[in-house]
Amino acid sequence: MAVGLARLLVLLGLSARGPAPAGAAKMKVVEEPNTFGVNNPFLPQASRLQAKRDPSPVSGPVHLFRLSGKCFSLVESTYKYEFCPFHNVTQHEQTFRWNAYSGILGIWHEWEIANNTFTGMWMRDGDACRSRSRQSKVELACGKSNRLAHVSEPSTCVYALTFETPLVCHPHALLVYPTLPEALQRQWDQVEQDLADELITPQGHEKLLRTLFEDAGYLKTPEEKEPTQLEGGPDSLGFETLENCRKAHKELSKEIKRLKGLLTQHGIPYTRPTETSNLEHLGHKTPRAKSPEQLRGDPGLRGSL
Repeated sequence: MAVGLARLLVLLGLSARGPAPAGAAKMKVVEEPNTFGVNNPFLPQASRLQAKRDPSPVSGPVHLFRLSGKCFSLVESTYKYEFCPFHNVTQHEQTFRWNAYSGILGIWHEWEIANNTFTGMWMRDGDACRSRSRQSKVELACGKSNRLAHVSEPSTCVYALTFETPLVCHPHALLVYPTLPEALQRQWDQVEQDLADELITPQGHEKLLRTLFEDAGYLKTPEEKEPTQLEGGPDSLGFETLENCRKAHKELSKEIKRLKGLLTQHGIPYTRPTETSNLEHLGHKTPRAKSPEQLRGDPGLRGSL
């Protein structure tokens, strides 16, 4: 009898000690432990991921603009990755640990361009990773539907994503030239003509095209150069035109003449540049001329001094 009464009380939501506390019958089921991020507006501000900066403006092929504002996710192993085109890439650890990791793997920055083709989307300035920021490169591939197909980490803090979409299946879907305004197309035509007429070098051609892509908003102008470039690197020579080369040659000739005069004045013999054997005897090696493929920087115009 007592057992039957106890079962009846349970069915009625009561107990021998009195009614059950309000709300005790309701239980929140956690379907996914970590699905929040920088795109979830329903969480308190303190719980959201904090981006270092705003994403760059939407740019590139117009038919890809429809992807802006959408997000696509992929779960691999214990992590959920979320790619929001022209916005960011985030990662969320799918575990029930109290300190499960969630972070930003990159914020939309610029396109990667090669051979007149948009070859990838760079997401930079993500969360800190050791002494640098996390960054991701997203490759666009032809697919039957819009989906994030693959994520890997080829090197520490640098991620590679493959995003499939039918929007890039056409052979010309990722060409750069058709996306440019007419003014920049005319500039590009002139650059190609100058290269064909040998008025500029391949290095000068590449630099002019990069400037053109920067004007179009596809590439970002580096805010600061690497220390190796600032401190005597090959890109710091500034020999972009023949006029700069002639000016530098003239200044060097004057300096050599002045130094020779000082040596003669003090009775100190000097070694001519052609006397390579004496230079080697003094511990100096004659620098070898680099091939055109080894030359870096931007000579700009062709010609001889």
